[in-house]
Amino acid sequence: MAVSSIDSAAIEEKCREIREVYLSDTRPWVVGYSGGKDSTCALQLVWTALSALPVAQRTKPIYVISSDTLVETPVIVRYIDVTLARIEKAAHEQRLPFKTQKVVPNVDRSFWVNLIGKGYPAPSRRFRWCTERLKIEPADDFIKGRVAEFGEVVMVLGVRSSESATRAQVMSFHRIKNSPLSRHSSLLNAFVYGPIETFSTDDVWTYLLQNPCPWGNDNRDLVAMYRNAQGECPVVVDKTTPSCGNSRFGCWVCTVVERDRSMENMIDSGEDWLAPLLEFRDLLSETQEPEKKKLYREYRRRSGQVSFKNETDLPVHGPYTMDFCKFLLERLLETQVLVQREAPPGDETLLIHDAELHEIRKIWRSERGDWADSVPQIVKKVLGRDLDWVIEDAVALTAEDANLLGEICAARGVPAQLVVQLLDVERAAHGLKRRHAVHTKIEELFRQEWRGIDAILAERAAKRTAHAVLDEDVEDAYELEGADEPELPLLRAGDSK
Repeated sequence: MAVSSIDSAAIEEKCREIREVYLSDTRPWVVGYSGGKDSTCALQLVWTALSALPVAQRTKPIYVISSDTLVETPVIVRYIDVTLARIEKAAHEQRLPFKTQKVVPNVDRSFWVNLIGKGYPAPSRRFRWCTERLKIEPADDFIKGRVAEFGEVVMVLGVRSSESATRAQVMSFHRIKNSPLSRHSSLLNAFVYGPIETFSTDDVWTYLLQNPCPWGNDNRDLVAMYRNAQGECPVVVDKTTPSCGNSRFGCWVCTVVERDRSMENMIDSGEDWLAPLLEFRDLLSETQEPEKKKLYREYRRRSGQVSFKNETDLPVHGPYTMDFCKFLLERLLETQVLVQREAPPGDETLLIHDAELHEIRKIWRSERGDWADSVPQIVKKVLGRDLDWVIEDAVALTAEDANLLGEICAARGVPAQLVVQLLDVERAAHGLKRRHAVHTKIEELFRQEWRGIDAILAERAAKRTAHAVLDEDVEDAYELEGADEPELPLLRAGDSK
């Protein structure tokens, strides 16, 4: 480790700046806390600085928020929960204005509702749909709530300009002249203060190891956790904040990286009860392999249309198939049972919450034609219990209905899934006085592609043959007439008219 430039005088000067910023206005502070070294260093500095103020001046509230994506590594969840409880208790005892809050995604935006419910494929570098839904939106919603309550807020973040050139440029661009504050890159009436902006990585570790944690944690435990996991996921409040990279701890389902080295390292260091999580994560990663996508995903997009890659006959795959989503749900619940069985005493790890199961069931029933009502059956099979399922009305259709419909459609050459969707539209509108929207939804369904992939590919081949013949005819016209331009240029293959 290099020699740190941080000494007691530099720390005292930083604490003086923190007190000045805190006392300069009435805007509340929101501290982003991820449990990692940078956010811990920033929070500890703020705590130490404000402890030197008279109690009468500690009036402005400071909210310590931590983002829980609901798919965080259980070891990190446990660490964060214990730490937030200690912060709350110590702040009360020391008469400091800190309040803790975990922020989580709305249930309809959660990872499992999107992946298993809607069939979103596992996130990748090209389609990283998770960050905004799981991290940015929950934190932004909390900040907007405080803005609505107080008018303006100051975000205190453990960001450092040495993290990346891009981050340094963004911080400089939004800097307010003659002020340690910056404007938030996307949220109105929100400002950003980075007390450790100029710190190096060595500065951060030096400060943490030379100064005891004021809320009772042992910062050497943080060192050990880094040694095992090798990194962190920061609290993300905008798209300029780095999300998870190759070296981090955070979401155990992360498939943006090729290998989850942090989870592997945790298992190697003795947390072998996490092995089932790594196996499930690797299963999701396998679905991203180009040659295997057709095994797990629809050839139609979620819009119901079929797209192809450039001029090839390779379809751009859509969501996971319904059968694979059912498999994933069952496998996930089985993984949860295994992890809970082997977890340390007192650790009741929940990989998926009841509210998410209810939401997945609703999506499968209303959008994906699950007349068999599979979610309660899978939950009963794996967990051996029933949830407080919503009892549907008399127009609900069953698995027997689906089988009968399938036989009838097959005999008449009609796509069964189309009829299922049409009936679901009617069922959703049952009892409504105004039904004009029904016709619009029916038209949308008929505009979707319901043919099998073989029929679609056969049509593409026939069109290519027809276009080739047209091209030959046009070339013949050139030769026969000796003209520079054909008389019928609109007959060129690929013309839309």
